[in-house]
Amino acid sequence: MMKVKTIIAVAAFCCLMVSCIKDEAPNKECDIESAWIEGEEYAEYFYQPTEMRKDNISSAETNIVFTVRSMLSLPKQIPVSFKITSGATIEPASGSMQDFTKGPVTYTVTSEDRQWTRTYSVIFREASLPFEKYSFEHVETQAVGSTNQMHVFYELETDTKSGSETAERKYCWATGNAGAAILKYKAMPEDFPTYSTPNGYEGKGVCMNTQSTGYWGELMGKPIAAGNLFLGEFNVDYVMVDPLKATLFGIPDPQEPVRIIGWYKYQPGENFTDKDMKVHPERKDEASIYAVYYRNVDEQGNKYVLDGNAVEDLDKLKDNPQVYKIARVASLPATDTWTQFEMFFEGKDAPDDIVKALGFNLALVCSSSKSGAQFEGAIGSVLYVDEIEVMYEK
Repeated sequence: MMKVKTIIAVAAFCCLMVSCIKDEAPNKECDIESAWIEGEEYAEYFYQPTEMRKDNISSAETNIVFTVRSMLSLPKQIPVSFKITSGATIEPASGSMQDFTKGPVTYTVTSEDRQWTRTYSVIFREASLPFEKYSFEHVETQAVGSTNQMHVFYELETDTKSGSETAERKYCWATGNAGAAILKYKAMPEDFPTYSTPNGYEGKGVCMNTQSTGYWGELMGKPIAAGNLFLGEFNVDYVMVDPLKATLFGIPDPQEPVRIIGWYKYQPGENFTDKDMKVHPERKDEASIYAVYYRNVDEQGNKYVLDGNAVEDLDKLKDNPQVYKIARVASLPATDTWTQFEMFFEGKDAPDDIVKALGFNLALVCSSSKSGAQFEGAIGSVLYVDEIEVMYEK
């Protein structure tokens, strides 16, 4: 009987999705799928040739950012080419010369039937160093979906001459909240797996909690959503087809890290469940904090990014030829008071010239459930983190 109910529910869900698709106007798509710089003569302005191309641009993204060595030496006319939705048009034209030294250039994509448009900002920006300390004092509330709001963490750039903060925001932290939003309605920031808390170790901090995804989430074999926070990006386009591919870990780092310290609080949930929501009394949920320093270009010269599939087993990750160093907190005992954690990087040394050319990424990942990526954990597990500091070789 339960199997019959499940089949009926799945059918109802599919009908609902088909109905939504049918209600949309035909040829509504007006997306930029890829963007790249034409001409080998422009390669000298980038740290890596792979930075001259942006593929698999998320349908939720409206800013396309190219990282260059210096804005002062950047030519005033650069051609950016685009792959857009079939049948759509773009203005200014793909491959046309544009001046990006004065700020973002706006491109408008129009659907084939001319009924829908979407604007993008293409931005050229100097590479900036990762922060050595993250205090999580800066947070903004953003809309996600049509009814929900979530917290997004950012850092403020520091003027190298004065040492004071500037107004430029750097969104180096990501969460899986956009994926959780698919199954939420009128959710506020505190309703999501990851959000800002005013009660950090110093000032504000980050709260991550493992939640139930409800009836539909359980039906799709994704019964829980663990709170997570990581350096990198989250591509919501992969949430339904390959959730582990949605988490893109790491940002370029021109220094070789040796140690990371920070502060945490943690309490595991009561009942550990697997992806079928079967309770395992013999298992206790664990939080996870780890970091990976890896080469961001493969042997063929292609851009390489660690995703959830690559870090599914940290013990096997050390055999990945792209990975040079791994650090992990051995254990995070339950505690209601702020407690310091520490982890050291172990592995092989990275070539100094490639490091300085931004050829390596630093991935730093925190999660309220260690096996949350496999949809295993305990609903109610809560991890707080604050004042994370990355220490480098001098």
